[in-house]
Amino acid sequence: GQDCMTGQENTTFTAWCNSHLRKAGTQIENIEEDFRNGLKLMLLLEVISGERLPKPDKGKMRFHKIANVNKALDFICSKGVKLVSIGAEEIVDGNAKMTLGMIWTIILRFAIQDISVEETSAKEGLLLWCQRKTAPYRNVNVQNFHISWKDGLALCALIHRHRPDLIDYAKLRKDDPIGNLNTAFEVAEKFLDIPKMLDAEDIVNTPKPDEKAIMTYVSCFYHAFAGAEQAETAANRICKVLAVNQENEKLMEEYEKLASELLEWIRRTIPWLENRVAEQTMRSMQQKLEDFRDYRRIHKPPRVQEKCQLEINFNTLQTKLRLSNRPAFMPSEGKMVSDIANAWKGLEQVEKGYEEWLLTEIRRLERLDHLAEKFKQKCAMHETWTSGKEELLSQKDYESASLMEIRALMRKHEAFESDLAAHQDRVEQIAAIAQELNELDYHDAVTVNARCQGICDQWDNLGTLTQKRRDSLERVEKLWETIDQLYLEFAKRAAPFNNWMDGAMEDLQDMFIVHSIEEIQSLITAHDQFKATLPEADKERMATIGIQNEILKIAQTYGIKLTGINPYTNLSQQDIANKWDTVKHLVPLRDQMLQEEVARQQANERLRRQFAAQANIIGPWIQTKMEEISHVSVDIAGSLEEQMNSLKQYEQNIINYKSNIDKLEGDHQLSQESLIFDNKHTNYSMEHIRVGWEQLLTTIARTINEVENQILTRDAKGISQEQLNEFRASFNHFDRVRTALLINKRNGMMDPDDFRACLISMGYDLGEVEFARIMTLVDPNNTGVVTFQAFIDFMTRETAETDTAEQVMASFKILASDKVHLSVLSKAGAAGCLKPCNLVIVLLRATSQWRSCAESCLQIRPSTASAA
Repeated sequence: GQDCMTGQENTTFTAWCNSHLRKAGTQIENIEEDFRNGLKLMLLLEVISGERLPKPDKGKMRFHKIANVNKALDFICSKGVKLVSIGAEEIVDGNAKMTLGMIWTIILRFAIQDISVEETSAKEGLLLWCQRKTAPYRNVNVQNFHISWKDGLALCALIHRHRPDLIDYAKLRKDDPIGNLNTAFEVAEKFLDIPKMLDAEDIVNTPKPDEKAIMTYVSCFYHAFAGAEQAETAANRICKVLAVNQENEKLMEEYEKLASELLEWIRRTIPWLENRVAEQTMRSMQQKLEDFRDYRRIHKPPRVQEKCQLEINFNTLQTKLRLSNRPAFMPSEGKMVSDIANAWKGLEQVEKGYEEWLLTEIRRLERLDHLAEKFKQKCAMHETWTSGKEELLSQKDYESASLMEIRALMRKHEAFESDLAAHQDRVEQIAAIAQELNELDYHDAVTVNARCQGICDQWDNLGTLTQKRRDSLERVEKLWETIDQLYLEFAKRAAPFNNWMDGAMEDLQDMFIVHSIEEIQSLITAHDQFKATLPEADKERMATIGIQNEILKIAQTYGIKLTGINPYTNLSQQDIANKWDTVKHLVPLRDQMLQEEVARQQANERLRRQFAAQANIIGPWIQTKMEEISHVSVDIAGSLEEQMNSLKQYEQNIINYKSNIDKLEGDHQLSQESLIFDNKHTNYSMEHIRVGWEQLLTTIARTINEVENQILTRDAKGISQEQLNEFRASFNHFDRVRTALLINKRNGMMDPDDFRACLISMGYDLGEVEFARIMTLVDPNNTGVVTFQAFIDFMTRETAETDTAEQVMASFKILASDKVHLSVLSKAGAAGCLKPCNLVIVLLRATSQWRSCAESCLQIRPSTASAA
């Protein structure tokens, strides 16, 4: 921004210097370079001052240049200008800032300082001159020498003010600053001999144009127009003298004319204001007042203005004549300012009295009109309030109202009575106003009196009707209170009786489900007890209906219209009657349903007994057969073929018994079709029979299969019947021990612990790993039990590996010398756990662990040991 302003100053100062140097036939191109030798600087000062400076040095040496510049600076100082920080050396060296500062000092001294406008000079004088010249122009407000000139309108206004022929100011636009500036620059250069010192775009694009540049350029306009203004001032002075004389004569003529017209108007107006004849009506008086107001608002204000203007003109005229050294003005006779003032004073006195009279008369008529209007207003309000009241009070709406409605009507009537009492004051006010209007002799007093009388008569009638309605309401309210009490009593008795009937209907229609004779007999007993209460219930019904009949009787006697709705209940006499008829209708239906159910339960009981008789035979039969088959499977008496024959006979007997099961299934199906799900005559259900029958079939088939497998094993392995019996005895022994202890009742199966004890008793030295291996052989499916067949297979494999009889006997002889082993052997044999054939295996495998187990066996079966 600083560089931009320096550029503007450079351009402007260069153009300003050239505008003066051209008078000497020269100019500069570069303000910083061309003034360095001091020659053109001295020439510029001679041109602008009109004085001769000392002769310059012609040399080109530096000191010659400094000497010339010092001569110029000394000349500037001689004109009363203090040069601060500006030296000849800086100018000679081409210091741009110092050079521009020096030129600006020259411009201030020779172009701006001598400007004087109304006791202001220099910059302030130039600014005031610009403000005065541009004041009449729109969009121009010169407040400074920078932004006030940016739009170009101020420069154009200055030119147009002095040379309106050069610029059409009306066509200029504020939004075209560059166009306005260029127009001013071109016109000033072409017609006013003011060179272009500024650049339009620099001014517009700079937020704050350079103040020095603007002042320099604007000062050129001041000097250009100063000579023309002096000539114009002289001409204006002569014209002014002539104009003053003409104006004075005109003022004298106007005074004479205005004074004559004003005095004539006063003479015409005073008689009109002195007329005090009163009018008879308010409208006429208001018209007079309106005319007087027109006089004050319309007619008098211009005369007041004329009187004021007349005095002003007279004083102005006398002042101008005195200033012009001419004799004072003397108006015609009777038209002096004092004459006019006296006439005006008389007018105002008459006017004041007239206004007082008008106001007094209007107040009088206004009082009458106010009373009449007040009378009409109060009458209208009263008549509006009373409208329909007589018809309302004459109504007999209480005859068909309920108690609540009667009480509401009573409260409403009480409120009306209060309202009626409150309106008493208004009736009295109406009568008082009518009396005052009569006393003031109101012109329409007849109408007022007639209306007042009608209101008073109506008021008396309203009082009478109000009392009659109160009496009627109180009488009906007492009757309704009696009816209401009956309504309440009806509700108190009807509600529980209705609930009893609802409960009775619900019980009579209740769907029951029974499963025995006893249950249906219980229902029949309860129903009989209910029927016993019906006579007492009928008495309650008649009492309840009697209350409603009493209500109807009261209503008919006193002409009260019942609404048909009991406020305390939704039940009606008809509701009670309908429900009672329904109860009576449901009682025999209930009797029939109960009897039908008795017959059905008797049939069900026969089915129960029939099923129980068979089930109580079949159940024990199945259980007995199961036990017999179990005994056959564990019995070691007889050969396997004999056991097979016995089992086949059992199987044939079971097959022959199937017809009994089928017959029981038939009876069970009949029971299910009759929805019989319990039977106290037997502990056997059909499901128990089916499961027992299936177990019986499975058991006989499995037992036969086991015997068949034993026969196959015996024949395949060459095991004798005696060995099989020994294996069976060992297996049964440990299986029976668990059964006796009630630990496991799987007949024909051993738990792993039983199996382990059996093996130990038979002389096996078992570790955990060895026992686990054996269990994988006897229980490959990991069922947790060892069957007799698996036990036989295992023992068969073990037996097949034994030595010959001769080898066994040799071993026995060697062992015979050992008393300990013989003792153990004898104890085991005495316990009955081992047969002779097994003693060989035991002795071959005997260890100290076996001896401990054998001793345990003796403790388990002491009776056997004793018997042995």
